Amino acid sequence: TLSKNKKILTVSFKDGDYALTSEFLRVYSPSAEVRGHGPGQETLQLNKQDVSILSLAPMGNYAIAIHFSDGHTTGIYSWSYLLHLGIEKEELWQDYLRRIKENNDINKNYHKVTI
Repeated sequence: TLSKNKKILTVSFKDGDYALTSEFLRVYSPSAEVRGHGPGQETLQLNKQDVSILSLAPMGNYAIAIHFSDGHTTGIYSWSYLLHLGIEKEELWQDYLRRIKENNDINKNYHKVTI
């Protein structure tokens, strides 16, 4: 179920319902653009807090495609991946926040260098 403001997608499974924000879904898109083509090739997604979900499209019986307001349309979310995101939401979100902090710390140090 997509909320009226298009910021929360609630997916329901036998074991419960999981409310997933559009930002969370966007930064954890299963697309190659986000995940890369192998370990270590991930691209940290920044400034996605204002992204909303424009539309959902079924992909057979196994997944949905989510189209986001920032133009991202290549993520195909299998039901098993959505369940994983729901179950691991807190740990994944904390990991994302940690990676943003590391990225910001690197950029601060980079900008302090003077030539």
